[in-house]
Amino acid sequence: MGVNVKSSQRGFTLIEVLIAMAIFAMIGLASTNILTTVINSNDISEERFAKLQLLQRAMITIERDLQQAVPRTSRVNGEKQDVVMAGGETADSDDDGIGFVRGGWHNPQLMLPRSTLQFVAYRLRENKLERLYSNYVDNVIGYEPKVRVLLEDIESLKIEFLATSNSNSLDDEDDGSWSESYKGTALPRAVAIEFVSKDFGRIRREFTLTTGEV
Repeated sequence: MGVNVKSSQRGFTLIEVLIAMAIFAMIGLASTNILTTVINSNDISEERFAKLQLLQRAMITIERDLQQAVPRTSRVNGEKQDVVMAGGETADSDDDGIGFVRGGWHNPQLMLPRSTLQFVAYRLRENKLERLYSNYVDNVIGYEPKVRVLLEDIESLKIEFLATSNSNSLDDEDDGSWSESYKGTALPRAVAIEFVSKDFGRIRREFTLTTGEV
C-alpha cells in the first residue's frame, strides 16, 4: 500500500521575487546616497580645513612682521627717505597697502650676505592678499621685490593706524582715534588689518607695535 506524501516546502512566487529585488534595490540606492553624502561632506571639510590653515598661517605671518617692525628707513628708487612706515590707499594695491622694515629675520651666525632686517609690504592684487619682500633693505634701482600670495578670494583690504603723540606723522595730527592712512618718521602705536574673505567673511586683527629705536 503506497503512501502519498505532500511536500511542505514551496518556492517563491514571481511576485515575491520581484518585491524582494525592489526592496534590495531601494536599500542599495539609499546606501549609495548616504555614502555619497558622507564622501562629499568629508571633501568639503578637508577643503575648509585647508583654507583655515592658510588663514592661520597668513595671520601668523602678518603678526610676526608687524610685531617685529623697526623704525628704520629704506631707500626708494635709490633715494633716501625719512618715512619708516607708510600705509593706506596706494597705487600699487587694488585697495589699501602698507610697507615697513622688520627685524628678526633669521641669519644664523651671519653666514648669509645680508642683515637681519628686511623690507616687507602687503597689498591686494586681483583678489589676492600678497606679501612683498626683498633680501636687502636698500635695493638697487630697478629691483623688483619677491611676491608671495598669502590668501586668495579676498574682496577688500583695509589698514588703519593708531598713532602716538610723538609719532611724527606726516599726515594729519593725531587725535587718538584710528586713521585710514599713515606716513611717519616713527612707528605708530598700533596697526589694524581688516579684510573680507569669500570663505570666512570679515576678519579684523589689531596689532600693538614696539616703537623703540634699533
